[in-house]
Amino acid sequence: MRILYYHQHFSTPDGSTGTRSYEMARAMIACGHKVTMVCGSSFLARTGLEGEAINGLREGTVDGIDIIEICLRYSNYDSLTKRAKIFLQFAFQGFRLAMKLDYDLLFATSTPLTAGIPGIFMRLVKPKKKFVFEVRDLWPELPKAMGVIKNPVVLGGLWMLEQATYAAMHAGVGLSPGICKGMHKGVGAGKRIAMVPNGCDLDLFHRWKGTSAAKDFQLPKLPPKGLRCIFTGAHGIANGLDAVLDAAKVLREKDRHDIHLLFIGDGKLKPHLQQRTVNEGLDNCLFFDPIPKIKLAEFLRKVDVGMMILDNIPAFYYGTSPNKFFDYISSGLPIVNNYPGWLAGLITGNNCGIAVQPDNPDAFADSLIRLADDSALRKRMGENSRRLAEREFSRNLLADRLVSFLEAVVKAEAADCSMPDTERDSVI
Repeated sequence: MRILYYHQHFSTPDGSTGTRSYEMARAMIACGHKVTMVCGSSFLARTGLEGEAINGLREGTVDGIDIIEICLRYSNYDSLTKRAKIFLQFAFQGFRLAMKLDYDLLFATSTPLTAGIPGIFMRLVKPKKKFVFEVRDLWPELPKAMGVIKNPVVLGGLWMLEQATYAAMHAGVGLSPGICKGMHKGVGAGKRIAMVPNGCDLDLFHRWKGTSAAKDFQLPKLPPKGLRCIFTGAHGIANGLDAVLDAAKVLREKDRHDIHLLFIGDGKLKPHLQQRTVNEGLDNCLFFDPIPKIKLAEFLRKVDVGMMILDNIPAFYYGTSPNKFFDYISSGLPIVNNYPGWLAGLITGNNCGIAVQPDNPDAFADSLIRLADDSALRKRMGENSRRLAEREFSRNLLADRLVSFLEAVVKAEAADCSMPDTERDSVI
């Protein structure tokens, strides 16, 4: 099977962002399929390609994946207008590439939602070719709930694009129960939706000893003593990291100078967060630049607690599948989580961390104090995290599920992983 795979933010483990598409593409290749990855450029991502672009494209093969990099530089610091322009340019150029390439399945993954545009138009040009769309975040539902996009015309346009994508696709993939539920609502009956959440790179985050282009990257120094609690990922509106700084303030008021809060990543709100720590004397908070994924795995093995933080928006409760959660449990870290939903249920149900109510800095601080004062509890919860990763979220297990689902779509056969949400959620 020839798979044309669209992911604008694709990265190998040498980049400082998620690697789901890299791992899934490699699994497809291992099953005997040919994969061509169409992606963009990002200051956090690393495609593995070097050299000058020719006619705006950089092409090559990395770890068996044929990659076509559309050289459109993307950054979260760009304005919404500039990012929208880049998204549309990528979609248009992606469509032009699809017209030239031969394939059996076009598989596109969001975000952004515009990643599905090549699939929509190719259904008109090559109606016999299969199109599967993977949803990582529900658009426009999440931006609307966050208040990031308020213009009714823009929201209406995004809704129309979402509906056009659902109408064009043969089947879909969602990364969380809420995403699958939202897709079922938009798609209606007759199209299969598989839940394949983000997964755990078990060897990478436990005992990986390989080499990479990032081998010489120098990891930041950790505080030599005390409880080291880490947050990894974007520092944006959705992440609600002011809640952690509120907890840091409570810790200082309680004279718990032995608990350190570490932030790794980047985003529009990072300067604000850093300035706040200066203004309020929160020297228990330390900020670091993004770390290549392959080195982040090494870094996580040196810390004590993973922090799962999101802004208190109900749409997040069941509608996200954050990479950091799976990185934490892969590393055998106990987790402190500050929002309800399916991940909070996994954490408490498997006794691999502590879930506290949103907007409660005292409860968050108390949970960190509890873990700092009870090393046996930390150890037990960390072991439970790793067991959960191995049992439920092995990347190999989930990749096999995705590949089987895509093969079934192309063959137009029933697939075990396309069970109804009510059955699937009981498994995941």
